Amino acid sequence: MNYLEEKILTDGKIINEDILKVDSFLNHQIDPKTIRETAKLIVSRFPKADKVLTIETSGIVIAYAVSELMGDIPVVFAKKSKSAINDGSNVYTAEIKSFTRNTVSTVTVDRRFISEGENILIVDDFLAEGNAALGLIDIVKQGKGNVIGMSAAIEKFFQGGHEKIEAMGIPVYCPASIKGFKDKKVIF
Repeated sequence: MNYLEEKILTDGKIINEDILKVDSFLNHQIDPKTIRETAKLIVSRFPKADKVLTIETSGIVIAYAVSELMGDIPVVFAKKSKSAINDGSNVYTAEIKSFTRNTVSTVTVDRRFISEGENILIVDDFLAEGNAALGLIDIVKQGKGNVIGMSAAIEKFFQGGHEKIEAMGIPVYCPASIKGFKDKKVIF
């Protein structure tokens, strides 16, 4: 059992059969040791990338830690809000449904930050149905980059996102892979 899995067991809270709350160490308050140990596991599974791509906001800290361990490569994050300096012609866009918020957002990445032929690792906090990852994969394809892999700190394997992404030929690794919840306990 790795450090992240232990942290989930001690500090995670199961809200219902689909939702795990990890806001005390991952996506509201951040525990640096958890992030560092998780990033080490992610980096050990993938070749060095040219860039790390994530989506705001909770994925940024993990992506940053991964980028440091990969030799200080750039981190790019897809933005969920519109900018006054963006007329739409200078960005790649994707529609992404949030599993936890049940909303659809148009996310954008400036075209300058995804280049043809770049090897890009996608990193996020959670992988559930795979909607965010699929949107980010689409953005990389729009920029003619190569997705070398996808990782999330925690995946709820039972929600199918992992399988969708692997079916596209993209390697997926998540340090904490949850098979399900039973009797208010996490089953890895």
